[in-house]
Amino acid sequence: MALNRSCRKSKVKKDGEAAMASSNHDASNRVVPEYDEHNLPPGRHMTASTNKRFVKREQTAPGLPELLVGVAVFAALYALVALLLPLIQDDAIAGVVGLVVSGLMGLIAVAVAVLIRKRGLSAFGFRRATKRQLIVGVVLGIVAFLIGSVGTAVYTMISNDAQNVQTTYQAGAAGGLLSIALTFVAGSILTPIGEEALFRGLIANVLIARFGAWIGIIASAAVFAVAHGINPVMVVAFFVGILTALLFRWSHSIWPGVLLHGVNNAIALFLPVIIAAVTS
Repeated sequence: MALNRSCRKSKVKKDGEAAMASSNHDASNRVVPEYDEHNLPPGRHMTASTNKRFVKREQTAPGLPELLVGVAVFAALYALVALLLPLIQDDAIAGVVGLVVSGLMGLIAVAVAVLIRKRGLSAFGFRRATKRQLIVGVVLGIVAFLIGSVGTAVYTMISNDAQNVQTTYQAGAAGGLLSIALTFVAGSILTPIGEEALFRGLIANVLIARFGAWIGIIASAAVFAVAHGINPVMVVAFFVGILTALLFRWSHSIWPGVLLHGVNNAIALFLPVIIAAVTS
């Protein structure tokens, strides 16, 4: 009996050692996946891998300091432009200048926010997007214009506010070849990049991280709408703000929203001019 017990103990011990050796072998052969900074959602931080080959520190997402400074810089620039832009008498020139400064104000505000704690640009949504996400952005740009037009019509009927605040921009789109080219570049490329960087890459980014997706998306869209003034365009701006914030939440990149914004702006700027030229 004593011999049998000793044999059983020896066998159990050997089996345990074999299982432990097998477990250690599996662990040593396990591949530790590398973190992909382009797939991190806004507000999430990358942790360093315990495997030294893949230790990588990701720039953390922007927070309240960046938000407050960025908004303050934008507000100061906005007030300055509101004082100086009316001094330009020519509507076409005023339209082009207005579109250029709209883009630059957002880029300057974000640049100052980046320097607060030296965040990388990827933390503000300047990261690659997939081809599918970019295509969705283009399609939603057309959808945004169509639904925004309906919303503007309803707003006008209810409020009796039929003012066209796009007249100077459309004057630029109706000018000569140089004016048309500058209006397109400023209105469909520069302005969308600057506004998406500020309102999605900074404002929506911080609000989503702090208050959750829906509050962050709706609040950032409301801020975007108010920044366009209390007028019929505000309705379109709110809807565009919702869609671009949703795209940002999905893609973690500002570029799909830039395409949506650019397509919407291009249609809004040039379609009335084309219709007027055809019907005149």
